[in-house]
Amino acid sequence: MKASINNFTIDLSKPIDISIPLSNSDQNPIAWYIEKPQIEPVVFGEWIGKVSEGSSTNFNNIFFNPHGHGTHTECLGHITRAFYSINQCLKQFFFTARLVSIEPKQVNEDLIITKEQIHQHFVISTKEKSHHQTQALIIRTLPNLESKKHRNYSHTNPPYLAEDAAMFIRESGIQHLLIDLPSVDREEDEGKLLAHKAFWNVKDVNKLNDDARLNCTITEMIFVADEIQDGSYILNLQIASFENDASPSKPILYKIIEN
Repeated sequence: MKASINNFTIDLSKPIDISIPLSNSDQNPIAWYIEKPQIEPVVFGEWIGKVSEGSSTNFNNIFFNPHGHGTHTECLGHITRAFYSINQCLKQFFFTARLVSIEPKQVNEDLIITKEQIHQHFVISTKEKSHHQTQALIIRTLPNLESKKHRNYSHTNPPYLAEDAAMFIRESGIQHLLIDLPSVDREEDEGKLLAHKAFWNVKDVNKLNDDARLNCTITEMIFVADEIQDGSYILNLQIASFENDASPSKPILYKIIEN
């Protein structure tokens, strides 16, 4: 089945899922010092919400944290004193996207994605052949190990995005940033959150400035398999309807069919 999105043609029968599924197993990725998710049947006295235990239905409670348990999409409400919901900020779901692969640069004890690397791999000032501005940037870090799908990132100081790199992405007009790391910021940064603030243009978390980017999102902990080539795609950014700063999400890519 083919469809036209933003004047591009895509094949809806060939989705490319770059999300990591959430499970209650030890294979689930973890960040921010929490335990794995819990998925377990409801229990009322002797009644257990599980067909294999005699119930007519499977009826599970799920306890998880969107920021620490897998692929999630967040709005600027993640860092502001006032409440902002991803369900209210993200109202469109299809975007032109560009996938780039970058090996973070060693700087002292850290691995950092620099402004120069972003500029080298993705010069936003040059528009696509179709003359459509790229709306989403997807960053795959190298080396692209399968362990990203199962890693416990806590206390490991993962790679992160430099503040000026995030600012460059913002100034380039990118509305949606996706990355295969637990955060665009350093794991332990004394609460500065420099890349988050630079991307969303948040100058004061206590009083939001008029030009803060309410409709822009950051998606973290994706996984982009090696066989998916760098280049242009259509992105379908799917979230659950949580009234929360972040939601588990399912970003889907579609190859653009050349006419």
